[in-house]
Parts: sequence; structure tokens; C-alpha cells
Amino acid sequence: MNARHYSAEIIKIKALKKLIPIITTIILMAIFTTSLNAQVTGTATSSVTVLTPIAIANVGNLNFGSVAVSETGGKIILTPSSIRSISGGLTYPSVSGNVSAAAFTVTGFGSSTYSILLPSSLSISDGAGHSMAINAFTSTPSGIGILSSGTQTINVGATLNVGASQVAGDYTNGTGFPVVVNYN
Repeated sequence: MNARHYSAEIIKIKALKKLIPIITTIILMAIFTTSLNAQVTGTATSSVTVLTPIAIANVGNLNFGSVAVSETGGKIILTPSSIRSISGGLTYPSVSGNVSAAAFTVTGFGSSTYSILLPSSLSISDGAGHSMAINAFTSTPSGIGILSSGTQTINVGATLNVGASQVAGDYTNGTGFPVVVNYN
């Protein structure tokens, strides 16, 4: 090898030594740039619909009317349509009294659906220690209602169990009975 060739090799090595940091920097930048480009961001919007609170108001009470009792007792079934029927030893007197299903107005958001929860039973009394049970509550609509322009009426009927030789008088439940509604 001649000196010139040797000298050229040394120059190449020195040049290569100067290039190594530059090449290393370029490689590292490429790695970090690839890593940065591999991370991407997605976006999403958020939203909520705030509903008008659902409300229920009593607009009519449950009235079974008047009935004559015998020694065997019986039942008065009052439908949500305010139609009553009797069974057992009960008879209709000439004056039927006030007969009506209970009525409630439900108000809320637009055309939302809601659930209807009726009581399982309650007791009415004459205030002198005599009582009768009311059960088998039914409603129209039944179970689920649908608001129309934010309102709907629920009619509620039930069955009154009249005891044998039930003591005459006016029977009532002064505290009322609950009908619970909730958005679905």
C-alpha cells in the first residue's frame, strides 16, 4: 500500500468518524418521528338530554258507590273505566252513590314512556274499628304509559272485599293510596 492510498484511507476513516454522530442523530430522529407518528388522537362529542321531571297529580278518587250487604259478603269490582260489578251476597240499592275509578294526570317530557306501579292492597275503615280490604288494582294504561305531548291520564280500578254482615257506614282511606310513575 502506498502512502497516498494509506493517507486516503485515514481521511475516509476520519470522515466516517465525523459522519457517525450525524447518522446516529438521523436514525434516532427517524425512530422518534415514527413513534410520534404512530400515536394518533381521536375525538368525540358529548351530549345529554335533560328531561322535564315526571309528575303525577290526582284528579279523581276511587269510589265504589253504595252496596247492600247480606250475611255472606262479596266483592265489588270497579274497572278503570268506572264500570262496577258485584258478586256474592251483595246487591245494588236503588241509589248507586258515586261510582268512579281513580284518575291521575301524568306530565313529563315529550312522548316518553314511563312505568306505572300500583299498590298491592290497602284498607278502608269507618273510623269505628270496622274495615274492608281493597286489592287487585288495575290501570289503564297498564304497566307502561306513553306521554302524548307531555301528558297522559291514568285511570285506576280495584276490587273491594266486603265482609259478611259488614257494618253499615261510610268507609274511607283518609291518606289515599300511592300510584308511582317513573321514566323508562
